[in-house]
Amino acid sequence: MAGIRGVLYDIDGVLVTSWRAVPGAADAVRAVHEAGLRRAFLTNTTSASCAEIAERLCAAGIPVDISEIVTAARLTVEYLSRHHPGARVWVLNHGAIEDDLTGLTLDAEHPDVIVIGGAGAEFTHRALSRVVESMLDGIPVIAMQGSMTWATADGLRIDTGTYLPGLEAAGHARITVIGKPSPTGFHACAGLLGLRPEQLLMIGDDLHSDVLAARAAGMTGVLVRTGKFRQSVLDAAASAPDHVLDSVAELPALVPAVALPDTGD
Repeated sequence: MAGIRGVLYDIDGVLVTSWRAVPGAADAVRAVHEAGLRRAFLTNTTSASCAEIAERLCAAGIPVDISEIVTAARLTVEYLSRHHPGARVWVLNHGAIEDDLTGLTLDAEHPDVIVIGGAGAEFTHRALSRVVESMLDGIPVIAMQGSMTWATADGLRIDTGTYLPGLEAAGHARITVIGKPSPTGFHACAGLLGLRPEQLLMIGDDLHSDVLAARAAGMTGVLVRTGKFRQSVLDAAASAPDHVLDSVAELPALVPAVALPDTGD
């Protein structure tokens, strides 16, 4: 933990659940910020734009700037601009995130690339069958993120990651994942903050997509027992997080002893 200069926060299940603040989250985020650590909010949420997420966090008592929000959609647009410039894109997603898709040529009828976002009612049998058929025809498929579940106030919901193995098997092709647990998002945040991965701590409620994936990217991984956390998942895991906290409220007690003053480099 020595040398931590910044914190990456997962949002859903760590800071809020169904956009209601986790007890102590607002005070914890403020205390860590006042301690001088840089920060970003790295989320696989694909049901709201960066602006909407920032607005909802502020309404929950956690003031953030839109520039600090790094979504899977934002990362996907950056990826497409580099690897598929000018491509016609079909976005299969649950949620209105058009504001974060600026610059893409959206064309659900004749796509050159298919982008799979967050799971929801849009993931119909017909839509997913069309994705498979397109894969068999050679059309590349990009997944905004690979989360298996997310937490709501009334229980877990399955997410995009539960569909990807079956689509790959039926479509006889690999799907490129951009958001967590892919290292792409973690490295993008490190670049955004001007830090090396080993200088960052990632705090999340998903052992695999948040914490162990961050560790694989060279960061310190901190798991919280809120949101989608399940003790059975932790017990069965082949690898362990660096730290386990009851909630993000305990983070300020963890970081001051290991954080270095922010000198701007």
